[in-house]
Amino acid sequence: MTARPARLGLYIHWPYCARICPYCDFNVYKAAHAQPEALLDAMLADLALWRDRLGARTIHSVHFGGGTPSLMAPAAIAALLETADRLFGLAPGAEIGLEANPMEHERFAGIASAGVERLSLGVQALDDDSLKRLGRDHDARTGLAALEKAQALFRRVSLDLIYARETQTPESWRRELETALGFGTGHMSLYQLTIEPGTAFERKLKRGALTPPPDDAAADMYALTQEVCASAGLPSYEISNHARSEADQSVHNRLYWEGEDWIGIGPGAHSRVGAFAKDGRAGGAAHRRPELYIEGVKSGDGHERERLDADAEFIERLLMGIRLTEAGLDVERLAALTGLRPDADGLARMRAQELVLARGSTLVLTERGRAFADHVAETLIPDFDA
Repeated sequence: MTARPARLGLYIHWPYCARICPYCDFNVYKAAHAQPEALLDAMLADLALWRDRLGARTIHSVHFGGGTPSLMAPAAIAALLETADRLFGLAPGAEIGLEANPMEHERFAGIASAGVERLSLGVQALDDDSLKRLGRDHDARTGLAALEKAQALFRRVSLDLIYARETQTPESWRRELETALGFGTGHMSLYQLTIEPGTAFERKLKRGALTPPPDDAAADMYALTQEVCASAGLPSYEISNHARSEADQSVHNRLYWEGEDWIGIGPGAHSRVGAFAKDGRAGGAAHRRPELYIEGVKSGDGHERERLDADAEFIERLLMGIRLTEAGLDVERLAALTGLRPDADGLARMRAQELVLARGSTLVLTERGRAFADHVAETLIPDFDA
């Protein structure tokens, strides 16, 4: 099997937030220290550097993440999109997405006029006490009002919620889900809360000031999520993502899960490009601190490079691809790209335990297997030294 040419996505990282959430481990900084003009200039210059490296490539999706990119000036969003189109060319109907805080709802019209057509709205909870515990600066009423406004302005909207929160029960989560589903949103990203290293939540957990639900309650909430969303016409197409139709699915996120190419600009943004070094898949990460990124781009390169060997590329593609609930992991494509296949004994065990099944050359997690996706992926990794 010959590997087909990869599609290209563009990720734009805006690192500034009005308030840093205690569960967040992303590369973020307080907006009070922002250098918006200098950062915009650096990102525009970085796009030109990428064009010099890659040559002619068409961009199929653009995603503004962060941080809080809804804090960006609409003129800055428009400038980045216009420059990306001029240097690379945006594919007809390219997805242009942006992550937004409900508190920026007054900015939504300007964001839409700048060219964004898909808004990911970080409501995170529909319970005021939970929102306070999550460090959010909006209440549930504001979150839902922002959702209604977004649905009136943008062609596609995704609602983001977090479950398995402190004090939350499966019954209260069901009520939140049913309320959210009542708005008819085409896409929902529903994430189980994880306590990440280095976050304020980890520090609270260590000193006994945070008590997440027990594992069995979290597992019940995951199962409940699948059941309620599927019944409402939003089945999962990835472990944490649900859509009414294929048209509602995230094009940009599927680029990641399917192992396509993407370039990242902005502090800490990651890249994976097959043609990056002309002879194999390679990656890189932009300097994390905004000032270092800005200075690095001025000197001709704001990124640290790395080359992925076949083993590393195999693991990355396996971990991402197995998450797709219907599309699954194409083993033949994986072999064509890396020369490697999943561990045969491990695969046999996962099939015997009914955690994964084969559809031709594609491996798909079973409904039960989705709750153990990381375990399945780790079991399928071969012993590279054997």
